This record gives sequence, C-alpha cells and structure tokens, in this order.
Amino acid sequence: MPKIRPISDLRNYSEVLRDVAAGEPVFLTKNGRGRFVIMDMADYENIRERLKLMEALSAGERSIAEEGLIPAGEVRTCVRNRVHADEG
Repeated sequence: MPKIRPISDLRNYSEVLRDVAAGEPVFLTKNGRGRFVIMDMADYENIRERLKLMEALSAGERSIAEEGLIPAGEVRTCVRNRVHADEG
C-alpha cells in the first residue's frame, strides 16, 4: 500500500524520510492532491536508466520505420571491411 502523507508533515522531515525505503516511495499531497514523491536514490537512478533505454529503443524503432533495416550480410561485410582497414 502506498505511503501518502500531507506535505505539512515535512515540518518533521526526519519522520517522513524514515518512511522512505527502496521500492517504497512516499507520496506527498498538497491541498489533498498528489504533488511530490520522495524516493530512494537507487530507485531514482534505476528509473532514469530505464527511461534512457526506452528512449534509445524508441529512436531505433523510428529509425527502422523511416530508413528500414540493413540486411545482416551487408552489416557483416561493412564490419569486416572496417576491421581489415584498421589492420592495414
């Protein structure tokens, strides 16, 4: 069950922070409506990394839709050519 507290509870912020745990954010309300979230830093970083991954996947899907795919054989040939060029 989510932990929901009024923002006025931040007057005693140490008590609010004790309620924050990994995977268990505290939701703060202002005038009875959700307004802020206090969460564990590791959870925040995890969400940011997932968002970056989702953005990269979305960009890849857009690229495929706009430019199409390159056949695997062409990719292998291109990689081989670059490797041989670097060796020479």
